[in-house]
Amino acid sequence: MTAALPCLLCRIASGEVASERLYEDDLVVVFDIPESYPWRQAPVHFLAISREHIPSAGHVQDEHGPIVARLFVAIASVARQLGVADTGYRIATNVGEDAGQTEFHLHLHALGGRKLGAKG
Repeated sequence: MTAALPCLLCRIASGEVASERLYEDDLVVVFDIPESYPWRQAPVHFLAISREHIPSAGHVQDEHGPIVARLFVAIASVARQLGVADTGYRIATNVGEDAGQTEFHLHLHALGGRKLGAKG
């Protein structure tokens, strides 16, 4: 028996916590933020996460290059799938508590489905 992973996004990546997966491969998982969640900020809002536990974009090293590239490729693919690639979408990440980071695992938010102002 293995111990439960403490990081929520690690648990999602491993399949221990259910999510509506929109894309997954050996390096990344992309999942939808349900409409009922209070932190959903746009009609289309999904997260792209690394399978490897990297605390934030501030912890990315040269060896993480394939993971970072795959995150962006996966986001572009899902944006096409969800119909926001042509109209536009925002990709954002928070680094550290002062920026509003609450889950300390590398993840990129993708938002679209409406016009987004300078602050969302």
